Amino acid sequence: MDSAAINSFIPTLDQVDSWYEIFTLLPILIALELLLSADNAVALASLTKSLESSELRSRALNIGITISLLFRIILIILSNVLLKFIFIRVFAGFYLIYLFFSNVFLNSDIENSENGTDNKNNNFKFLRVVALLSITDFAFSIDSITTAVAISDQYILIMFGAVIGVLALRFTSGIFLKLLDIFSRLETAGYVAILIVGIKLLLNTLIKESILPDYYFYILILFAFIWGFSKKESKT
Repeated sequence: MDSAAINSFIPTLDQVDSWYEIFTLLPILIALELLLSADNAVALASLTKSLESSELRSRALNIGITISLLFRIILIILSNVLLKFIFIRVFAGFYLIYLFFSNVFLNSDIENSENGTDNKNNNFKFLRVVALLSITDFAFSIDSITTAVAISDQYILIMFGAVIGVLALRFTSGIFLKLLDIFSRLETAGYVAILIVGIKLLLNTLIKESILPDYYFYILILFAFIWGFSKKESKT
């Protein structure tokens, strides 16, 4: 494919006003991504708890988050087309809500049905977790990328944000993997955050004039995490 065809297909560096804009916004972008990746990180770390060893959990996070980065880049490149399809955002919102109910209320049934020590069952569980990690992060990213594309046409900067977001996500999810073993309510708080993001995505998609400003949802997520860190696991 020649350069003219590429330039007509995706936004290029010509859209960036100056490299100075990128480098001045980059530190702010990194700080925001670290902060805003917390709810996603807890959710992803919670999804790996069904795996037996920390090595498997770490490997699942590495693979799942790498796949989700590819999804994010594709979504950004094709955002002008894909984000016009409301059903994609509706599906993502309902999926996040389903994830909350299936893990908070049906988690024990799922774990019991998957109990077993044979390699076939363990491989299936590992692949299932990787798939859940990829789809869940993709659903989370739809909300953030929709917002980013709506307020900025600087696609290169949005790409930087996506890469930084994934790196921050991998860093913070590793931390939360350890914290989940310390705070007994943190896993549930992570799924509550998933529920809140799912509801926010549905409301912003289906209702043109949002009932609540976005910061109300972030405040609810903050309270969920305060509750999540309020109780430590009892030592036996």
